[in-house]
Amino acid sequence: MACLSSTALVLLLAVSLAAAEDSSSGKSAVPAPAPQPPLAPGHDKTLEVANNFSSGAPALALGTGASGAGSGVPTEPDQPIASSLLPDAPAVHKPLSGRDRFDIFLRHTYSPYTVASAVYETSWAQMWGQWYQYGGGMQGWGKRLGATLADTESRRFIQGFLLASALHQDPRYFACQENGLVSRAWYAGTRVLITRTDDGGETFNSSEVFGTLLTSSLQNAYYPRPDRGWGDTVTRFVGDLSSDATSNLLREFEPDMKRIFRRHEPGKLRQIEAKLPKPIQLMTVQ
Repeated sequence: MACLSSTALVLLLAVSLAAAEDSSSGKSAVPAPAPQPPLAPGHDKTLEVANNFSSGAPALALGTGASGAGSGVPTEPDQPIASSLLPDAPAVHKPLSGRDRFDIFLRHTYSPYTVASAVYETSWAQMWGQWYQYGGGMQGWGKRLGATLADTESRRFIQGFLLASALHQDPRYFACQENGLVSRAWYAGTRVLITRTDDGGETFNSSEVFGTLLTSSLQNAYYPRPDRGWGDTVTRFVGDLSSDATSNLLREFEPDMKRIFRRHEPGKLRQIEAKLPKPIQLMTVQ
């Protein structure tokens, strides 16, 4: 129920942001910019950023080409950077090797977001008495943290590396190529069942489904005894798939949310961002 509520909240937020953007664009009569000559495919900043966003790779400088050779078109200083983050352009698909999949797994493993998310989920579980057999205090909190990290890392390894490599499937999320809100939301939600193959085609997301089922069963080995069994395994399996659908919705619409935020960003906040080191500035617009 919580996962369904989160999905509905994401859709409602996306609709509200789209309505706010339309109303603001209608009030401000900004003259249309002069037509620009078409860019070469390798220099298309929209394709480049969409590809980096989909693959989860570190953000490249927006003035470089998709190949990262530094031969791209420079970005004007006063150009809103976030406007290049729209995910409605087709991402350039490049097949992953087994080493690439393992590097993605390692990058997520050592990511500070992984640790921060695990700490948050652990604290939330202890606050609401989840896995009460672990007890309270720092000892109980440590047990919950270990279980949470085991859930995350085992699933990423089995699903994102092991099964994805064996089945020649791409574990990355690729942005929708259509513009409609409903079509993009439907696309994002169905990516738990549909994924890309190494040759760029679409197929049943067996690595996601079977990987989730396998890790949900594996949790019976270290969860408290009252949380084990067939019923608990099915509940975790369905909940994890619903959570992934919600995460895909956030991935799909996050660039739009950032773009609208930066359009209405207060001037003082822009001044603070301008004083930040360059790598942190790139992280804020990724």
